[in-house]
Amino acid sequence: MKPSNFELNKIVAALLLAAIVAMVSGFLAQGLYTGSLAEHGHHEAKRGFTIEGAETADAGASAAPAAEEKPIDIAPLMKTADATAGVAQVKKCTACHTFDNGGKNGVGPNQWGLVGAKFGHVESYAYSAAIKAKHDEGAVWNEQELSEFLANPKKYLPGNKMAFAGIKNPQDRANLIAYLKTLK
Repeated sequence: MKPSNFELNKIVAALLLAAIVAMVSGFLAQGLYTGSLAEHGHHEAKRGFTIEGAETADAGASAAPAAEEKPIDIAPLMKTADATAGVAQVKKCTACHTFDNGGKNGVGPNQWGLVGAKFGHVESYAYSAAIKAKHDEGAVWNEQELSEFLANPKKYLPGNKMAFAGIKNPQDRANLIAYLKTLK
């Protein structure tokens, strides 16, 4: 049985409609991905989305070499640290860590009981060789160690797996540590 002209027109129209929908969807997806619908044809736009605090592969390469910074003594700031303000800081960490007693590991280990514990304190977590080495040395997560680590994890302990740029503000770190001290 031979299709009628009307049926052929419907088939052609359906194919054209599918092509138009695909093209428009492509433009919209590209606009959402690059962050600008107006620049759908330009590739200079920054691609993707940035996760606050996450490092990028070329971040260190494009920055000018900074002078070696002396670690800040966190002890004076701990005297005025606010654990309640630390709750706001811990939100930066919840994408990878859990903080409840007996909580499951996420991308990173559960942080309950961290302050005062040895490096690599969660037995069920597969730590990096760098953390395991500190564990074997008997290193403990005290306030100063945590502050220096949280300021820049990759710089403080090269070879660790934590993909976090760090918390630059020392008072924010002190507040976070004050909160972490309550988790015991």
